[in-house]
Amino acid sequence: MKHKIFNYAAGFLTLALITTSCVTDDDLTQLDPNNDSVDKFWKTDQDALEGINATYSSLLTDGTYMRSTPLLLDVKADDSRTNSPWGSMYNVGHFNTNVADPAIYGWAYETYYQGIFRANQVLTNVPKIAFTDAALKNRILGQAYFLRGLYLFHAVNMFKNVPLPTEIAVYYPQKTQEEGWAQVIADFKAAADLLPTSYAGISGIDAGEKGRATKGAALGYLGKAYLFTKDFTNAKTTFKQVIDLGVYSLVANYRDNFTDTNENNSESLFEVQFSRAAGGVELGWGGIPASNWGKTSARAITYAPRAFGWTDVQPSWALFNEFHDEATTTGAVDPRLDATMFYNKPGGMQLYGQDFATKYAGNQADLNDLFCAKYQNSDGNYADEYDWRSGINERLLRYADILLMYAESLNETGDTPGAYTYIQMVRSRVGLPNLATAKPGLSQAAMREQIGHERFLEFALEGHRFDDIRRWGWLEDGAKLAWLKSRDNEFNSYAPGREFFPIPQLDMDNNPGMVQNPSY
Repeated sequence: MKHKIFNYAAGFLTLALITTSCVTDDDLTQLDPNNDSVDKFWKTDQDALEGINATYSSLLTDGTYMRSTPLLLDVKADDSRTNSPWGSMYNVGHFNTNVADPAIYGWAYETYYQGIFRANQVLTNVPKIAFTDAALKNRILGQAYFLRGLYLFHAVNMFKNVPLPTEIAVYYPQKTQEEGWAQVIADFKAAADLLPTSYAGISGIDAGEKGRATKGAALGYLGKAYLFTKDFTNAKTTFKQVIDLGVYSLVANYRDNFTDTNENNSESLFEVQFSRAAGGVELGWGGIPASNWGKTSARAITYAPRAFGWTDVQPSWALFNEFHDEATTTGAVDPRLDATMFYNKPGGMQLYGQDFATKYAGNQADLNDLFCAKYQNSDGNYADEYDWRSGINERLLRYADILLMYAESLNETGDTPGAYTYIQMVRSRVGLPNLATAKPGLSQAAMREQIGHERFLEFALEGHRFDDIRRWGWLEDGAKLAWLKSRDNEFNSYAPGREFFPIPQLDMDNNPGMVQNPSY
């Protein structure tokens, strides 16, 4: 048999040598008849719209806002804690992520770069299309810049020194975090120049579609990138541009920002669109989307109270206690407490159609514990979260954040008195006293502390707190770090460098020249 195979191979080689001179380059270019979509795509306005839609879809998978990204943003902070039996998640909350185990952080990293790749396809191919609607072309390019900026924002913010793909190539060299922030800023600037304020008043095949990136969203994230890089002057100017658009306002009911009953409201600058009614019933765990994938989130079951979901994330007692630091003007407890967490409230509290005290009466540990209420389908329409199918949109950027970041920028540029006005807009919604009366004449340093307190309560369990801790330099401040440890024992596991996640080993292996982040 070996002899026959050798003779066959030798004969084939001889035939190949004889016929080589007859083969042209065109003969070597073969199209797979089952996969020629690339050559037929990127021809029409509709193709361009579908291309940008695919770029949005990377926001819906497990690596991003279906589950992993909220976890990565939340569980290191002092507003939350995790005793998850899943070691990968427990380790994130205890600053002990393992390079050998890419679960959660590696999935996020992979999906950010999937989204970046899709955005780059749009930015590469859409300019070549002869559009019938020139304004649509600008909107699609603006969305591509915005989404690339958003995915890069997460990559740079959480992984520090990362590749910065701005075109389609095989390898992308690792860049510094400073270079990363510069690219994020450039993308959001480009997006802001191209995007409309709203899709309600436009004509075109995307007219009236909610959830698409707008000028306000691009400016909001641009200001945030300036703030994170301590460019307070540009941050102040950019946040004021958002305010001056005149299209955003705080909703009357704080809780409306975390349910499926008032989505895409006046307070929302950008949110990820989830729906129980869209798509199939399978969850988007990652990779190439399939036709049976749904558009639902697994955040609710992951954060859900005991017996209603997995309870992998819980509020901290430091958060619970700080909500009691200041009463409303009527002497009541800050109403954001009940919108943020479930607890054994005097007088009773309902969750999933049941009374808290009655539900947990047989278990003293649970009866005296705290559970997450934000982003839970807990109003009684559903018995629990075990179907893994939450349709609640993830609010990535709220107007309240713009107001408090603007106040911070004013304080950092010397206008501490001016910061009061914008802080009070957020406080007034929940009935807190006038800060200018309660704490008049705060110094710049004291106002920094006050803004830290305001942000802690307003954005609890929304993925902002650890970003704030890191950018404010608290981890390098011995007194602040000791304070964090005193209120959240998870910080006892912190080591310098662990404020960032490691570069996944797969990328280290496949991308020549990559250097791992310190402490890993």
